[in-house]
Amino acid sequence: MKLKLFRLALLPILLLSSQCVLATDPVPEFDIGPSCRAAGVAAIITPRNTAACEREENNARAALEKEWSQFAPSDQVRCVRLVTLGGSPSYVELLTCLEMAKQVKELPKTDQLGNGQPIEKSRHAK
Repeated sequence: MKLKLFRLALLPILLLSSQCVLATDPVPEFDIGPSCRAAGVAAIITPRNTAACEREENNARAALEKEWSQFAPSDQVRCVRLVTLGGSPSYVELLTCLEMAKQVKELPKTDQLGNGQPIEKSRHAK
């Protein structure tokens, strides 16, 4: 009887823990072909050709695979939406967006200069 009660008590824990794993979305799949082909066409002006673009995108994808869980889910959603709006999505842009969002959260919370003096907020004319 005790074993049966123990199993019943563990059931919610097991169910909730599986939900936590399922809630983590993987790195999205992007088709980098169109943007890298466009980079190849523009290679006349810039040194970034199709092969260089694909290398950069694949390196950014690999970095995202390693670091994905370190980024806040809300930032993941926001950055994915941002880089998929219009045009071809880019892993380089997604990684940049996520890194910037993470760095913003690490900024000091005070409105002070390095010398400890408060920053005067600008006043807008009404």
